[in-house]
Amino acid sequence: MTYTPKSSPPPPGPGLPVLPAVPAQTAPPAPATPPTPPTAPRRTAFAEGLDQLRSAATTEPGRLRIIGALLALLVVAFGAVTAWQMTDRAAAADDVLTRSQPLSSDAADIYRSLADANTAASSGFLAGGQESAATRDRYERDIRTAAEKLVNAAANAEPGSPSTATIAKLNKLLPEYKGLVERARTYNRQGFPVGGAYLRYANEKMQQQMLPAAEDLYTKENQRLSADYADATPYPWAAIALGVAALAALAWAQHRNYRRTNRVLNHGLVAATATATVVLLWLVVGHTLARAGLNDSYDHGVRSLNVLHDARIASLKARGNENLTLVARGAETKKVGKKTYDAYDYDFGREIKALASKLAAAEKLADDTSGERPVTAAVGNMTEWKKRHTAARAQDENGNYQQALDRVIGPEGATGECFDSVDDNLRTALAHEETEFRRAAGDGRDALTGMPAGVAVLAVLGAAGAVLGIGRRLSEYR
Repeated sequence: MTYTPKSSPPPPGPGLPVLPAVPAQTAPPAPATPPTPPTAPRRTAFAEGLDQLRSAATTEPGRLRIIGALLALLVVAFGAVTAWQMTDRAAAADDVLTRSQPLSSDAADIYRSLADANTAASSGFLAGGQESAATRDRYERDIRTAAEKLVNAAANAEPGSPSTATIAKLNKLLPEYKGLVERARTYNRQGFPVGGAYLRYANEKMQQQMLPAAEDLYTKENQRLSADYADATPYPWAAIALGVAALAALAWAQHRNYRRTNRVLNHGLVAATATATVVLLWLVVGHTLARAGLNDSYDHGVRSLNVLHDARIASLKARGNENLTLVARGAETKKVGKKTYDAYDYDFGREIKALASKLAAAEKLADDTSGERPVTAAVGNMTEWKKRHTAARAQDENGNYQQALDRVIGPEGATGECFDSVDDNLRTALAHEETEFRRAAGDGRDALTGMPAGVAVLAVLGAAGAVLGIGRRLSEYR
């Protein structure tokens, strides 16, 4: 077998063109896979709704529907906020009249009853075995009144509040104090000097524990009363602002309607405007009257009541100290500066000064003759009381104990007559100011009566009027 080599292409001969070498054939590359386009994020319902709203706003019917919905929403919001704010203020005004002020007066009565019981106990002790039935009855009545008022205060106090703790403390101390007084009376009837020590101990418990606790309760109830006034009197600015905005929007819608249709009135929009106007006027006028009544009840009622309560308490404390001056017979002293005073007589002078200050303030606050007359009479009684007290102290310091005693608890010309007159006149003044408070606070509360419910009804009617008014315009496009 002979191997024959492959022949190579012949060299180009003369006159023949040179052809380029043809490269070897290769398979074409596979086409590239096109990338998957990214998936668009899913749109929220809010965004789709906004697009639909924009699309609707490009046509007049769509714009009218949007305007009608906004007007109805604004009127309803105005009515809802007004009803909410006036409900709160009406409730606070009712609390002022029926809850917080009566409880404040009860707290003052607790203090007064305790102080008066202490005064009656010392007066009865000074009489020895000749204690009158009237003095004994007065003491028992004061103790009973204090106990009843404490029960009422406990029923109306919020569980776990500081007032509840104070009331519990007074309920615990009251029987302890009464037990000390009974021991003092028992030993006094038997002629034992230890009776005076028991009475001083009872007075110490009253002055250092019970009266401060009662004063703390009185302060807390006054703070509660002030808080109710603060909730009832502020202007409802949010409701007023929404009312102005609703009226402005309704006016704009009617003006727009007039410019496009040349029609002056749209019955539905006019009805909505009328109801919104009534609600706004009712809100402003009603709240202004309520605020005026409540402010008047505070300025000419609560302030006078507080001052008169303080004056009555000062007179009771002064009378108690005056009696204890004779009970102690100089056993209790107080050093002020370089001078030493009888402790109870020194406290008497301090309380008389407080009484004079409170009576002067009560005279300034009295706004009519009926309120001023008993206060002026109490000032005269206090002046006479001071004169008689000075005479009694002079007798006691000269060693005339019996004469001093007669000038304090005697049947005629005694300081006890002046104290009783002061107390009676202050009671009359308190009754008058209580009546003034109830009248003014009642007027303030009544000015808000029915407003929340009436406003809610009018707001619904106004919103319906706006929708019907816009619906009338939409019917023209069908």
